[in-house]
Amino acid sequence: MIALEQIGPANAPLFKAIRLRALQNDPIAFGSTYAKESQLSEDEWLNRSHRWNSDGFIGYLAFDGENACGLVGCYTDEHDPQRAHVISMWVDPAWRRSGVGTILIDGLKAWASTRHLRELRLMVTHVNTGAIGFYESLGFRKTGKTEPYPNDPAIAEHEMLLPLSS
Repeated sequence: MIALEQIGPANAPLFKAIRLRALQNDPIAFGSTYAKESQLSEDEWLNRSHRWNSDGFIGYLAFDGENACGLVGCYTDEHDPQRAHVISMWVDPAWRRSGVGTILIDGLKAWASTRHLRELRLMVTHVNTGAIGFYESLGFRKTGKTEPYPNDPAIAEHEMLLPLSS
């Protein structure tokens, strides 16, 4: 059974390990790189775990028993407090298509509901067709907004939006 654990200082080392594993495994799924984040200090990872557990921000690790198998973060938009941005979504390849991604997004939707948010937004590269299909299956739709992927301007990122019921 998949369980979510909120990211915080107590699990900062595990958060670091999963984030680095995600960056190594699926480098074009993220705006950052393994080379950059693997150089961060332990203090910076601890600070990140605090941020991912602060007002207006939530982060979850997914577990199948003792096995960490997913990660997601979400933060409210500083210009529109009824909108939140989904970031760092990743499911270990061994657990893909098993419901882990849906459980992670459901966790964000529950958090968003407590904050009375009206929508979740995210960016996904056009080459990540599996992720696009997954997000569409959950009700996300492309908004038409695109921008160059920060690590390779030949790749476009699509903005996707999920309206939330109030």
